[in-house]
Amino acid sequence: MKIERNKSLKKHNTFGINVKAAEFIKINSEKELTETLSIHKERNIFILSGGSNMLLTQNLEALVLHIAIKGITTSSQPDSSVLVSANAGENWHDFVQFCIDNDFGGLENLSLIPGYVGSAPIQNIGAYGVELKDSFISCEAIHVISGAKKHFTKEECNFGYRNSIFKNELKGNYIITKVTFRLTTKDHVLNTSYGAIENALKEKNITSPTIKDISEAVIAIRKSKLPDPKEIGNSGSFFKNPVITSKNFAELQKLHPDIPFYQVDKNNTKIPAGWLIEQSGFKGKRWGDAGVHAKQALVLVNYDNASGQELLELSKRIQKTVKEKFGIILETEVNII
Repeated sequence: MKIERNKSLKKHNTFGINVKAAEFIKINSEKELTETLSIHKERNIFILSGGSNMLLTQNLEALVLHIAIKGITTSSQPDSSVLVSANAGENWHDFVQFCIDNDFGGLENLSLIPGYVGSAPIQNIGAYGVELKDSFISCEAIHVISGAKKHFTKEECNFGYRNSIFKNELKGNYIITKVTFRLTTKDHVLNTSYGAIENALKEKNITSPTIKDISEAVIAIRKSKLPDPKEIGNSGSFFKNPVITSKNFAELQKLHPDIPFYQVDKNNTKIPAGWLIEQSGFKGKRWGDAGVHAKQALVLVNYDNASGQELLELSKRIQKTVKEKFGIILETEVNII
């Protein structure tokens, strides 16, 4: 396994931040991973997959392991479902398209989300009314210190809103190598509850959509609102949509009658973070090469050569302003490194 030293990570994070790794190894198999961990067990290890949900603010004085393990397997089940297992280095969107091409339903709403399969459970990625946990069965992971393999069930992952055990109690302890989903093979249950999807289908005069129709609608919506990381550095949604008590929301609504919301349950209400940021005057603004996207205020962007520190300072300015204006604390969805 080749060790690259003083390696630029500009092409390995979707923000395009030009920080460097002291040492870098590309991992192509589970065997390579366990061997590398065994050899370098005393080292400071940093795990990097698609680099799509992180903001790198400094050089990494660590051994960076880039997980690039490929492979997809399927196993038909007697209940009109299929178990689909994807290795951690598979591109997430390509994996979703593989499922759609094989008429496996359940992940179509998660089309075009950047990143790799292995990092998807860490974040419990979600979009347009669907979360990874809805189809998730289990994942396999390697313990960083012992090299032992562990099988995690859905319950053991403690999934929450953009959250899991891998972001909390077990942060940095395990490297996910494979993820398994249960998907439908017929009678797919489609989620078109988000208005944007319904409108996209209506525009195409589609009244009985397929999972491919849903996927294409989601792709079109995301492309119309979100910048392509290959063209403008970004990590998608930078902040979580805040959830506040319905009592607090009622008071806020008196001051801002036009505030959009989603009723989570009788006690909690979710507010679009993008709306809060836009109302705070940040949408489309730019400070040097760091800015807020003109079409979606939830997305922070690197127009060319912004540093991670500059984007971090911008995010803190946004948090401060939103708190002062609305009394709401925005939490970052992106991991700050």
